[in-house]
Amino acid sequence: MKYTGRALGADTELSVEEEGIRLGSRFLDYADVESFRPVNHRVMIDTLGGEQIEVSMLGFSFDGFWEELSDLYGKRSLQALFVEEEQLMLCEGEYEIPGETGRGNIALYPDAVCILPPGKKSLRLPLCFTEKLEAEGYKLTLSLRSGLCCTVGKMGYDTMPFFQRAEKCAAQVKKQRQKALSALPLKEPFTEKGLFRTERPEQYWNAAFGPGVCALEFLTDEDAATYIYRFSEPKELFLMKLEEATEAMGIHREIIYLPDEKIAEKPLYRMAVDRSEAVRYLRARSAGRLIHNQSHARRLAELINC
Repeated sequence: MKYTGRALGADTELSVEEEGIRLGSRFLDYADVESFRPVNHRVMIDTLGGEQIEVSMLGFSFDGFWEELSDLYGKRSLQALFVEEEQLMLCEGEYEIPGETGRGNIALYPDAVCILPPGKKSLRLPLCFTEKLEAEGYKLTLSLRSGLCCTVGKMGYDTMPFFQRAEKCAAQVKKQRQKALSALPLKEPFTEKGLFRTERPEQYWNAAFGPGVCALEFLTDEDAATYIYRFSEPKELFLMKLEEATEAMGIHREIIYLPDEKIAEKPLYRMAVDRSEAVRYLRARSAGRLIHNQSHARRLAELINC
């Protein structure tokens, strides 16, 4: 929808679109937005580049502008989190995530809870990795095995139904994932295996480890290659991050190996990397890849036995 207001020092036509906001002749991609907030019938937009943009003089259209911006930004964030399954519940409530508290949309899916604040800190919390899911009063606490702890609540009459459905989904997805993992083959020299998304058990990975090195093999219908990572932390920590990163990326495996300049060219991928600490962790430890050719087996053996 189009609006008339004031932005960038001039009266202009505004429109909220699926991938960003058009401010007169300028297009601001959601990938470049740090956060946005309403202040006295104005919308303040902070960009990742440090610029602050004020949208004002919207008149009676203010509520419509704000609601459309919140809705479309949230949908774009869900795309960047690679949410694939059907939404079960969508509620407005309070949230507390590392470094931020506020009010925003809270969404439940069969395999995840998504927290969607008005800014870049949206999170997808995979239910397969939850260690604690507790309800106390009007607040729900979700703790992941990585130590990440978030709370959501004050969703009105939806609070307890949300918790009950989330608890049921967590039990189901853990059972489904474990069954799928147990059926996956594992061939030498690989010693670890894992899934991307739980609902795609035919697409999985194997990993082989040497001293401070991991060789990651994708087993999908795509062209084959083995991705190499080097790390100095304990293997158990690296493996946990690897499992979380591969689950976060789903079918979009290229976000862990594309160079920074290629990620920068794809706004949705920039948003995806921003929103997953595990993906950033894995990207930071990338050390190239081995193409499948006649020397692949020899080079792999040399790598993990060095």
